[in-house]
Amino acid sequence: MPTYGIIGTIVIGLLAGIVAKFLTPGRDPAGCIVTMLLGIAGAWVATLLGRWIGWYEVGQGAGFIGATAGAILLLLVHRMFTRNSPP
Repeated sequence: MPTYGIIGTIVIGLLAGIVAKFLTPGRDPAGCIVTMLLGIAGAWVATLLGRWIGWYEVGQGAGFIGATAGAILLLLVHRMFTRNSPP
């Protein structure tokens, strides 16, 4: 069932990106698509960190809260880099 895991990570990541956008204070320079892609990447990062720490086994993915935390982290990093770049 690896395909279900990938699809599940994408769906959870999309939703986590939307929630992260609303939970993160400040003006967001990224659009909705970029935020959702950051949510997918956040779910992936949360899964990898969770496996590294030992919270998840191989084949398990991060839950919604972990994916949202990963998305918030990546959204803040994205804001740091885009805030200092020239328009």
